[in-house]
Amino acid sequence: MNEIGLDDQPEESGKFKKIIKYFLQGLFYLMPIAITLYVVVESIIIIDNLIPIEIPGLGIVIILVFITLIGYLFSTYLAALLRPFERLIMRTPLIKLIYTSIKDLMSAFVGSKKQFSKPVLVTIQEKPLIQRMGFVTKEDASEIGISGDKVVVYLPFSYAVSGEVIIVPKNAVQLIEAKSADIMKLIISGGVTSVENNSTNDHEKNNH
Repeated sequence: MNEIGLDDQPEESGKFKKIIKYFLQGLFYLMPIAITLYVVVESIIIIDNLIPIEIPGLGIVIILVFITLIGYLFSTYLAALLRPFERLIMRTPLIKLIYTSIKDLMSAFVGSKKQFSKPVLVTIQEKPLIQRMGFVTKEDASEIGISGDKVVVYLPFSYAVSGEVIIVPKNAVQLIEAKSADIMKLIISGGVTSVENNSTNDHEKNNH
């Protein structure tokens, strides 16, 4: 009867662990690429199908050109045409709420006055110290009838497209020396995304 050596078991176990490790590494590299490609391709297909044209890709090109043209015309020549339409919307309570909310949200990201441009660290609790990252959306809360030296801060949630708004004293807010986009990615990813420090980058540029 053959006996299995005890030394062979740890060796086989080590090889199995290496295989599992390589498999997980493969998932680590492939999953972000696969999911990104899937989302991009599905988005293109959905947008392309909005215009029923037999030539693949032509629908999305027409839509992109149309949106760009609208942006150019309304930012130069046709801006006045929107005012009567907006005045009509402002007189309708429910539609006004929807329209202004969407417009303010879009202007916060792509408008001339971006709102999420000041990433900050907010002190939520002193003992023990608890802080959260967010963005100052109003530097003077007195604009909305709140007295005192306070600011309005938006706190995004991780792995979500939502967040919450809080009002805190200005001395509870500390500016973060980093790009707003990097901070937003860091929050959304649950803190796993790396962030470049602006002060470090400026120091390296000055040395060159």
